[in-house]
Amino acid sequence: MGENERVQQVELLSSVNDLYGGVRVNMEHHPMDSKDFATSLKASISQWKQQGKRGVWIKLPIEQVNLVEVAVKVLVVMENGGRFKETGVWKFPTGVVNEGEDICTAAVREVKEETGIDAEFVEVLAFRESHKSFFSKSDLFFVCMLKPRSFDIQKQDQEVEAAQWMPFEEYAAQPFIREHELFNYVAKICLAKSDKGYAGFSPVSAATSSGKTSCLYCNNPDIHLLTSGHQ
Repeated sequence: MGENERVQQVELLSSVNDLYGGVRVNMEHHPMDSKDFATSLKASISQWKQQGKRGVWIKLPIEQVNLVEVAVKVLVVMENGGRFKETGVWKFPTGVVNEGEDICTAAVREVKEETGIDAEFVEVLAFRESHKSFFSKSDLFFVCMLKPRSFDIQKQDQEVEAAQWMPFEEYAAQPFIREHELFNYVAKICLAKSDKGYAGFSPVSAATSSGKTSCLYCNNPDIHLLTSGHQ
């Protein structure tokens, strides 16, 4: 049975197209239990992907707060080694950028390697600069937002003890996250992003003076970059 046939066997969520290539879903007059909503949401997302939709906005009334956990989850891992070994802390997948590799490419690769999840890069939400870190050199740590294109986890056994989709509130409520200042800031930034009040930086391809192409990260990817020649 093909994916299209499976999608047709469940109720798809009613939606309207927005002006930005996405869809809007209003659940105010469509009460559902969380299990049915999860099934319908998964099938609907599959169809929206095939239609090339860029995003999904879901409006949930307070009476259907039970559906929030289904709609908003983050991908987290528990590591086999390093400072988080045997601590029981769930954290975001992390990794090191290879030489000559763009940040956006590295983020997608690391998530794929650790969890098996295919994803699309969306934004750099924030970055942290520290000095005299590795080999007494400065270090840049980027917090990136990705959009999943698959959901079935296949974890990497070498580095990852466990991986799962977790409600964001549960992730942020972990004692380590709440007590560690940097991780707490990151959690608050992610929450601000989910509330649509925070703008990150998306990559735009731009040519350098040497003729090479690099990524310029800005919070308006649709901006027109103007070039002018010397008089």
